Amino acid sequence: MEERFALLAEWYDPTAALLRRFQLLFYPRDGSVEMFDMKNQRTFLRRTKYEELNQEDLFVGNRVNIFSRQLSLIGYGDQYTASKLGSKKERTLAMIKPDAVTKIGDIIQMVYDANLIITKAKMTKLSWKQAADFYSEHQSKSFFNNLMQFVTSGPVVAMEVMGDEAVSIWRKILGPTDSESARKDAPNSLRAQFGTDGTKNAAHGSDSLASAARELEFFFPSTTGHGPSNSATYTDCVCCIIKPHAISEALTGKILASITKAGFEISALQMFTMERANAEEFFEVYKGVVDEYTSMVSELCSGPCMALEIKGTEVSRTFREYCGPADPELARHLRPSTLRAQYGKTKVQNAIHCTDLPEDGILEVQYFFKILDG
Repeated sequence: MEERFALLAEWYDPTAALLRRFQLLFYPRDGSVEMFDMKNQRTFLRRTKYEELNQEDLFVGNRVNIFSRQLSLIGYGDQYTASKLGSKKERTLAMIKPDAVTKIGDIIQMVYDANLIITKAKMTKLSWKQAADFYSEHQSKSFFNNLMQFVTSGPVVAMEVMGDEAVSIWRKILGPTDSESARKDAPNSLRAQFGTDGTKNAAHGSDSLASAARELEFFFPSTTGHGPSNSATYTDCVCCIIKPHAISEALTGKILASITKAGFEISALQMFTMERANAEEFFEVYKGVVDEYTSMVSELCSGPCMALEIKGTEVSRTFREYCGPADPELARHLRPSTLRAQYGKTKVQNAIHCTDLPEDGILEVQYFFKILDG
């Protein structure tokens, strides 16, 4: 019999305002998909070749786009699929500490280089109380006050990292807790490269699956509450969005590193998965103006994107120049060192969106960090 994987998926139908449940079948031999409507007990999508979906995308907790429908994968449909795809997948919390936030691009690249993926991310500034809650197990230790002062001294970036044996792999990337020891014993580790000592050691990682569940719930609550708020300032800023295709091609780290190396400050950062209606609303100014409007909308809601608030000198002009022409081919001819020249593929998949008009910078940042994160 031909190999196939079965997953349970949910899709929110905006027309009927209903959550619909499907069985999603994936055939690795030819990359085809089939969907079965579980409530109405009938085929919803006949077996069709669909090159945008890969076997690596099929894990519980992920969201996938199939013909512009965003499906949440909520379970494995049979024992074979669970044993083949679900066994070693883990989630862990990776937190970049205030001393290493400027190295965010290099650190994210280390995550992708280890075959892990980032499914959630948020820059936030912790209050003393929030930091004390997060590090509650260290409250009786002598270094607790120093740790609190340090971790509340600037923004941190919390990330949900996912992959096979993610907890132990991320701990290995981090290296020994003390950065001095890390430089001796694991010179290529994250703390050896970016840390200073035992407290200012660049990043944190959950030490077990149980800790990971608790720590992820702290930053990204699954039920009630909102978690620590984002770090957007809404002043002298522009909006930059790393598009879904660039995230799926593991270019996020490289793009962020390029932005900081060019002298821009990333003052807020968060991953979003856009609904089509939101993508249409965000790009509304291009409707009827730009031929690619419909394709731009489809790209923006085809998977997770990362929104950034960018600050710098005369930022609306300088950042737009740094992004380069919307067409990457043109950018490669005219301005080869721009972001789109380096990382873009087509006019639609051109790696990033950036604010066009100076007066729209704050509005676009507010759309993500106030309205969508509200």
